Amino acid sequence: MPAGPVAYAPVVAPPDYTLDSGDRLRVVVFGQEGLTNAYLVDAAGCIDVPLIGQVLARGATTEELAYRIAAKLRNGFIRETAETAVAIAGGFTPRAFRRNLTVDRPVAGRIVRMSVPPSFPIRPGDTVNVQERWF
Repeated sequence: MPAGPVAYAPVVAPPDYTLDSGDRLRVVVFGQEGLTNAYLVDAAGCIDVPLIGQVLARGATTEELAYRIAAKLRNGFIRETAETAVAIAGGFTPRAFRRNLTVDRPVAGRIVRMSVPPSFPIRPGDTVNVQERWF
């Protein structure tokens, strides 16, 4: 198993092909199914990846783009936080309350319920709940 996040883009284009606006590509991030997706290179030449934001794709080969994505992920964008758990589960819904999440954590044989910010570190056994807002 690789150490840390790894991104790759299966090569289906000639090795000297460079990406540009309108290109559609599939990015696979090992161990982060919530980030594995098909992405469209926008008019600015970027793809928008959850948690790490915009990544410049224009002018890059698929291998170069994979390196850029992996570098951003390695630089601390993937953390074992509640926010990562939400992203892996499909992200926030439009009515989600995003400021605080509820985490149920087993402590000394009991479940402790906490209201935490999205950056809160989670542990194995934690259950993360996102509340809905009324408006």
